Amino acid sequence: MSRIKTPATIAEAPQAARPLLEAVEGSLGSVPNLFRLVGNSPETLEGMLGMNGALAKGSLNPATRERIALAIANYNGCSYCNSAHTYLAKNIAKLDEAEIAANRSGHSTDAKADAAVQFALKIAEQRGRVSEGDIAAARLAGFSDGELVEIVGHVAYNILTNYLNEAFGTQIDFPLVEAARAA
Repeated sequence: MSRIKTPATIAEAPQAARPLLEAVEGSLGSVPNLFRLVGNSPETLEGMLGMNGALAKGSLNPATRERIALAIANYNGCSYCNSAHTYLAKNIAKLDEAEIAANRSGHSTDAKADAAVQFALKIAEQRGRVSEGDIAAARLAGFSDGELVEIVGHVAYNILTNYLNEAFGTQIDFPLVEAARAA
């Protein structure tokens, strides 16, 4: 059970959040609990959706974005995000079970994606203080400076959603996939 109120419907959300939640419903066909919970702060919801929308226009393909989300969710121990991104990885990005398992452990079966996921996980583990070698490894795999910045953006976005879910105990509305927690 959530630690703060999660509006059951769009109509129960604060007035300023309703158009944003309606846009989520139009895009996804439903409004996952995370978005309704964050709707308690229309400003936070607007910022979260804006960042997500901007990053979706970036150079990283949807599969790599889901791979990063899975690695970060598992690292942070966020079962909500692990569940949601497992669903998206399977149904939208069309990743198989072996790939999803690799992503949760901070890797990928695809060499270039593996470099992105490893770099993303290093960013989270080191709280941004990655080494020159970490950056060089991602560049060697073929990532541009812009894409490296984008990877940091995805890490930051996923940390935001992980922390929101963990802080407030968002009720999971996807098939449950328990996340491991980093030591």
